Amino acid sequence: MNKSLKIVTIGGGSGLASLLRGLKTDFEKLTAIVTMADDGHSTGSLRRDFNVLPPGDLRSCIVALADEEHLYHKLLSYRFPHGRGLKGHNLGNLLLVALEDITGSFKKAIQEFSRILAIKGQVMPSTYEDAIISAKLQNGRVVWGESTITIAGHRSPIKKISIHPESASANPDAVRAIEKADVILIGPGSLYTSVIPNFLLKEICRAVASSRAKKIFICNVSTERGETEGYTVADHIKTLINHSDSQIFDWCLVNSRLILKSSGKRLGEVKNISTDEEKIGRYKIKKADIIDEKNPLYHDSQKLSKEIVKLIR
Repeated sequence: MNKSLKIVTIGGGSGLASLLRGLKTDFEKLTAIVTMADDGHSTGSLRRDFNVLPPGDLRSCIVALADEEHLYHKLLSYRFPHGRGLKGHNLGNLLLVALEDITGSFKKAIQEFSRILAIKGQVMPSTYEDAIISAKLQNGRVVWGESTITIAGHRSPIKKISIHPESASANPDAVRAIEKADVILIGPGSLYTSVIPNFLLKEICRAVASSRAKKIFICNVSTERGETEGYTVADHIKTLINHSDSQIFDWCLVNSRLILKSSGKRLGEVKNISTDEEKIGRYKIKKADIIDEKNPLYHDSQKLSKEIVKLIR
C-alpha cells in the first residue's frame, strides 16, 4: 500500500474523528474537510457570544490526528463542570477561540492548533461562512439549527436539509484538496447534520462528483435517533444522493456484523444495519466487520482503516 496517497475525508462529528484515528496509522497525507453546521452545547454558545465559526468538530478531528492523542483527548475534551461563564464549555473549543483572537483569523488558529499538537495531516472547515442548516420535516414543519433538528426529527421524520445562506461558498482550500485527492472518503457521521451539509456547498459537491479519485461512502453501522430511525443502507444512499449528486461515490462500505439487532428502551429506535445486496443502484457494496464491539453504535477505528486499505487495493 502506497502510504503517500492523498486521502481526503469529508464529514463531521464523532464519526469523522473516529475514521481519522484509524487512518493516521496507514496514511501520511490526510486531509479532513469538516462540516460547519454544529451549533450545540459549548460550540453554540461560542458562536453566539464571540461571533466565531463552530470549533467543536474541528477540535475533535485535530485531536484525533495528534501524536499523543490519548492525553490530548482527555485534556482538550475537558468540559468545565461549574464556574460562572465557564460551565459547560470545552477547553479545546476555548483554546481555538483564543487562538483566533491572537492570530487574527480562524484559518491561522486551526493551523497553529494543529502545529501545537503535531498532527498527522491537516484539518479544514468546509466553509468559512457563518452558515446554518434547516430541516423540512414530513409534517411540513421547518426547524432551524443542528441542535434542534434531531429533537424535532424524532417526532416527525426529516424530509430535506437546506443550508443558509444558499449562496454560501466552500473553502477554496477544501476544493483544491478534493481536486488533488487519490481517494475520497465520505462519512461516517450523522447523515443529515454532519455529512450532507458539506455537499450543500455547490463547489464541494461539484468537485467530488467530477473527481477521478476512488470514492467511498462509509455507511453508518447503526440508525440514529432523530435522523435515520428505521433507515436501511439503501435509504442512507438514496438520502445522500438526493441532497448531492449521483457521482459523488462509487463504493459503499457497509458493516456486516449486527450486535444491536432490535431496539430497546435505552437506545430508543436505534439498531445496527447491514445489507445482503452486492450492488444498490450503480453503487458497489463492500461488507466487512467494522463495528466497535464495546460501543456498537459506532465504527471501530482500526477495523475501519484496514478495510479501507483493502478496498483501495
